[in-house]
Amino acid sequence: MQPHTTPLTVDLERLARKRAGAKLGWYLHACVYVLVNLFLAYLSSRHSTHWAIFPALGWGLGLLIHGAAVWIALPGGSLHGQLLERERAALRRHWPR
Repeated sequence: MQPHTTPLTVDLERLARKRAGAKLGWYLHACVYVLVNLFLAYLSSRHSTHWAIFPALGWGLGLLIHGAAVWIALPGGSLHGQLLERERAALRRHWPR
């Protein structure tokens, strides 16, 4: 530990990193979902069928469950850095002194 760190700040940092990482993971999952399903929709439209709705619905359910686990189960210049700083600030406000 550094001279000015306490167990409380170490715990806050670890929890903030965990929460920011989980949220970033969901954002990546959502981006891949959109890109892949746009491509599948393009493919299915070329053949005048609409089969791409089925993978979109199935995967969408998985994305919804992932989002619920991240956004509901976790209270409270890069995207990861911004999320990390936001989590630190939220934890400092709500952490018992």
